[in-house]
Amino acid sequence: MATVVVGYVAKPEGEAALAKAIEEARLRNAKLVVVNSHRGGAEYDGEVAQRTAREIESVQQRLDEAGIDYDVRQMVRGFEPSEDLISLAEANGAELIVIGLRKRTPVGKLILGSNAQRILLDAHCPVMAVKA
Repeated sequence: MATVVVGYVAKPEGEAALAKAIEEARLRNAKLVVVNSHRGGAEYDGEVAQRTAREIESVQQRLDEAGIDYDVRQMVRGFEPSEDLISLAEANGAELIVIGLRKRTPVGKLILGSNAQRILLDAHCPVMAVKA
């Protein structure tokens, strides 16, 4: 079965990426792998973990309603989100990675976000970048 992988964060860019990934999974009759990655450490305390769990629960509910085959992977292991996304895409033989991009200032447009840039440059498959 074909696989689409999407990077998800509970922000407008993550919501835009998820919506597009659901659409792409339907078009391709593919399984959707949703990746939520955190570096961990001191800033990932119990409160953040609980909030993230609620956000993931909401995503699962949305995917159930969409009626597609999916897997949600939450990663808290000290790696950059780009590393987690690329490795899961490779492990699942993904045919597409979907990421969300946030609006940037004119100066910010000169430099793409480091995670987005790494995914675009290092992914083994096509990457679709969507704006929030």
